[in-house]
Amino acid sequence: MSFDVERAAPWRGLKDVCDKLLRPAVGFEHPVDVLRDPFLDREGKRAVLSSWASDASAVENWPTLRWLFGTPRPVALTEVMDAIAKLDRPFPPHSRPAAGVFADEPVV
Repeated sequence: MSFDVERAAPWRGLKDVCDKLLRPAVGFEHPVDVLRDPFLDREGKRAVLSSWASDASAVENWPTLRWLFGTPRPVALTEVMDAIAKLDRPFPPHSRPAAGVFADEPVV
């Protein structure tokens, strides 16, 4: 996962940047927020979403919910898997993702 600290200007200082590096889910409320994050490249987005989908993030006695450390509330596993599927989906030759969906792809 790569993270450009210089592009982290929206955070309020070194503590916020360190929190984002150590707990990459901080600031995300939903898996779609990960897809829209302009500071994460495709690999970084995959890492956060994979962590969110893992059994380590499962809510006890609720196997269909995932609560990733640093997020405010649990979300349905299907929502996490949908975000991963969007990340994996190839785009038709004449279309492109909305601006800001994938930070590592240029917006034409």
